[in-house]
Amino acid sequence: MLEKVDVRFLKSPEEVGLENPVFIEGLPGIGHVGKLVADHLVNELKAEKVVEIYSHYFPPQVMVLEDGTIRMPKNEVYAWKSDGNGTDLLILVGDFQSISNEGHFELVNAYIDVAKKFSARMIYTLGGYGVGKLVEEPYVIGAANSPEIVEELKSYGVKFEPGEPGGGIIGASGLLLGVSELEGIPAACLMGVTSGYMVDPKSAKVVLDVLCKMLSLEVSVEALEERAKKMEKIIAQIKEMQEMAVQQWKSDEDLRYFR
Repeated sequence: MLEKVDVRFLKSPEEVGLENPVFIEGLPGIGHVGKLVADHLVNELKAEKVVEIYSHYFPPQVMVLEDGTIRMPKNEVYAWKSDGNGTDLLILVGDFQSISNEGHFELVNAYIDVAKKFSARMIYTLGGYGVGKLVEEPYVIGAANSPEIVEELKSYGVKFEPGEPGGGIIGASGLLLGVSELEGIPAACLMGVTSGYMVDPKSAKVVLDVLCKMLSLEVSVEALEERAKKMEKIIAQIKEMQEMAVQQWKSDEDLRYFR
């Protein structure tokens, strides 16, 4: 029987053998910024899947694969062991966040439990910060559960703006910070500024750049850059359509003036 939150360890923490890893969350959200970064890290680092998480709190559906078969929606945790000179990682990726408030708390408790079982020393949550307009040059704003981490993030160019993000941080990216504080685990959120209208690989790249500097990671960004270039073409087309619409509106206004 599927539990409300069903955590299945494919390998035990002892088998994986990470040393004080950093736990990174990148689930679907605004602009899919966090998901793009986390998925990119898993692919580029060739990380190993060690945990699968199923839940009643995910949407009531199955995922249909290319060959016509199905699978249950799930979130996954991948492990990556450095060569000894870097930071070991646990990376949370997946299909969904919770569809209910209760589920957010239950799932975050499960994520924290996984992090603790692997003796994670730090948690980074990744996401997008939607501003409701096209962003030419995205940047990263942050939040953290201690003043010391705030100062550290500032040294890497992360911005902290009074009152931002307005309304707080909703979902796993925010709740993980709060629960981590209660559990005594340092945690921070990195948010790429984005329009919020579409998947934003350009914003994801600036988040990835900051994260790699902080963790001394060397990861190719070529795949994200290619996606960003494609998105820039789409944005240019949108701008052109908007300008044409404005010109048409002005033309119609001029014609109405003479009637």
